[in-house]
Amino acid sequence: MDVAAVRTFVAVVEAGQFQEAAADLSITPQAVSKRVAALESELGVRLFTRDARGARITIDGQAFLPHARAFLQAAQRAADSVRPGGRALRVDVIGRRLSLAGLLRGFHLAHPGTALDVVTLFDFDAAIAAVQAGTIDATFRAVTMPGRRLPQGVEAAPVFDEPLHLFTGPGHPFADAAAVTPARLAGRRVWMPGNLPGTEWAAYYDELAAAFGIVIETVGPNFGIEHLLDTIAGSTTLATFVSEQTPLAWPAGHSLRRIPIVDPTPVYPHSLVWRTDNPHPGLAELRAHLAPSSPGRPESGVWVPGWARPGRA
Repeated sequence: MDVAAVRTFVAVVEAGQFQEAAADLSITPQAVSKRVAALESELGVRLFTRDARGARITIDGQAFLPHARAFLQAAQRAADSVRPGGRALRVDVIGRRLSLAGLLRGFHLAHPGTALDVVTLFDFDAAIAAVQAGTIDATFRAVTMPGRRLPQGVEAAPVFDEPLHLFTGPGHPFADAAAVTPARLAGRRVWMPGNLPGTEWAAYYDELAAAFGIVIETVGPNFGIEHLLDTIAGSTTLATFVSEQTPLAWPAGHSLRRIPIVDPTPVYPHSLVWRTDNPHPGLAELRAHLAPSSPGRPESGVWVPGWARPGRA
């Protein structure tokens, strides 16, 4: 069904005359007549009768009118879904419970007029392919992980280096420590069942473990964060890593501990990735909003993988 013809029909109903509808639509009265006639031919009914007082809607026209208006609203929504600024900004985060979702919440509070659609894609390749295809507008990733390069036309900018904490139960040897160094973690068991081979976070923790002699165990099924917290709370030997700004809540009886890691502090390098020809105005707003949060990585006091250091890919 021709959207222009349906829009013309509604305009005639609202104006009451073909000539006034033509003026409202900035077309000629002849064009209005042709569009209405074409619509009537397609529907097989008369929509108007014309007399000295103008255009009067028929019974069939009255029956069609609410559906015509709904049709035009649906057409507008369809157009808005692909029109820059008319659709929600689609941004991928690895998990909705991680700190990156918090960054997006801050953006939403600062720009409440920008519609935001948060999605979660599992791995690096799927996220970058979605950016390249235009099915999402941006993603947060550790883009310099080994063996991964961005395709032409896709760019990335560092936005957030997030410090790690050691997470233990009350019976762990480091439970009462104010801070711990990576060197003191040598030989210690860190349980991270979500570290799947080939993922960007597994690449990060593999190099962290190799750099400081940490024993990262990934065995066992991954039943989610609640099971992980239960296990850590009851163990005197197992710990895990969590990012500094990852929001966590646990039962009071668990008495879990978050312990800063210092000298150096391992930081996870988050970057925002987007397609350079993406015209969505919300993307420019997001990049500008995140820019103050990435003042630059200090030259000392932190640790990142070799593949995340300046000049490396």
